Amino acid sequence: MLFAALARRAPGDVILQGEGRAWRAAELCAAVDGLASALCGTRVLAVLADNGPAWVIAELAALRSGIVHLPLPGFFSPAQLAHALERTGTDAVLTDQPARVAELGAGFVRTGAWQGLTRMERSVPPVELPIATARISFTSGSTGAPKGVCLGAAGLIDTAAAVADRLRDLPIERHLSVLPLALLLENVAGVHAPLLRGARVDLPGLQTLGWRGMAGFDAAALQRQVVAAQPDSLILVPELLKAWTTHLAASRQCAPTGLDYVAVGGARVAPDLLARARALRLPAYQGYGLTECGSVVSLNRPGDDGDDVGRPLGHAAVRIEDGEVRIRTRAFLGYVGDPSAASIGTAPPEFATGDLGRIDPAGHLHLSGRRNSVLISSYGRNIAPEWVESVLLAQPEIAQAVVFGDGQPWLGAALVAPGGVDGGRLALAVQRANAALPDYARVRRWLVVPPFSAQNGLATGNGRPIRSAIFSQHAAALATLHSDEKASNDVF
Repeated sequence: MLFAALARRAPGDVILQGEGRAWRAAELCAAVDGLASALCGTRVLAVLADNGPAWVIAELAALRSGIVHLPLPGFFSPAQLAHALERTGTDAVLTDQPARVAELGAGFVRTGAWQGLTRMERSVPPVELPIATARISFTSGSTGAPKGVCLGAAGLIDTAAAVADRLRDLPIERHLSVLPLALLLENVAGVHAPLLRGARVDLPGLQTLGWRGMAGFDAAALQRQVVAAQPDSLILVPELLKAWTTHLAASRQCAPTGLDYVAVGGARVAPDLLARARALRLPAYQGYGLTECGSVVSLNRPGDDGDDVGRPLGHAAVRIEDGEVRIRTRAFLGYVGDPSAASIGTAPPEFATGDLGRIDPAGHLHLSGRRNSVLISSYGRNIAPEWVESVLLAQPEIAQAVVFGDGQPWLGAALVAPGGVDGGRLALAVQRANAALPDYARVRRWLVVPPFSAQNGLATGNGRPIRSAIFSQHAAALATLHSDEKASNDVF
């Protein structure tokens, strides 16, 4: 379906726009076919590179030739990179960071170059993977060793086609890729879906878009890029939406009028943040998805919107059992190294998400938190921390928040404040958030901590904080909060 859509494009149509070069339909298809031929004999192709047309062409070539594609996020640590390469039996890498690959000591040697990327190869025994595996996405998870999710091509195209269908009447002709392409959300919904509907994809480098690694995200750079590119759509995670909204408000700007749709996923988004974004001409709509389900599962859109994560897409069977969201798609084939994956075959299993939720009479999916993260106070009240965190994050003075307090009489939080926000302003922000919460869910005390990021192992690639890692790192300070109620809030 995807390659048929590309073949239907006029030869001179611009399909991908990189920094300094446009790729038209005829030359794009030729490049994909050429690389697919050059990769003959490769079993697993890893790509470790910045956003750009070369990344997309490599992914399409792997898909075209039936080679397993292993996207490697740039924020992975050396140990995580080595783990992913070893577990999958990867025998070829295309990268703009050959020194990083060489320093892993995994046996890769340089064998050539292609479109500014270095080709590296090694000889290793094959690793058994589920039949029809087309992509392996390693999720950051809650430990240092990421988990490899094996996904089938048919299921991934199902997701892209469902996203394109849900948005088919919107005038989207140009999509700007803002998230790293190694994240499944951007790859499927930000590249495959636009290509299926005949749109163009703009692919500037991550630095150009404002990504600064450990230094955070520069929303001013994103605004400049959006103004220059004039896209019709883009995808954000909540942290980026908040940063952009805060920058626009502070600089008295609005988003360009041509922006028609901004999808937001990865974590719960507070209604207040969506409202503030829309007031600044950011047409932000919340969605929901999981790697195991091929990324996007449900999506809000103009004319079909609500304080929820949207109506499930046509490719996903969604139901609620004992309060938990369960989903069946064709994407999930199993995990790397899981012997039971071989039994999945052509009958994909229903996936128990661990998310608590309900489906309302209008058919929209509502989430209330994670089953394994629900806090039970010493008064017996069940509290979904994601709910409280979303209210905290709606405050401009709070960049990140993780709530804790299981078995305690009141809640505490680990908060990250943007630069320039002092203790007094942070306290007022917590006060405003508490005013919107019932008494049992209010935050009584908090720590001010350094940012949670993928680079320091305290957040996933899409910005979702990893609770277990955060609690472990700040365990002593968190315990002090509840053991000494009269102590002032400290900064760690």
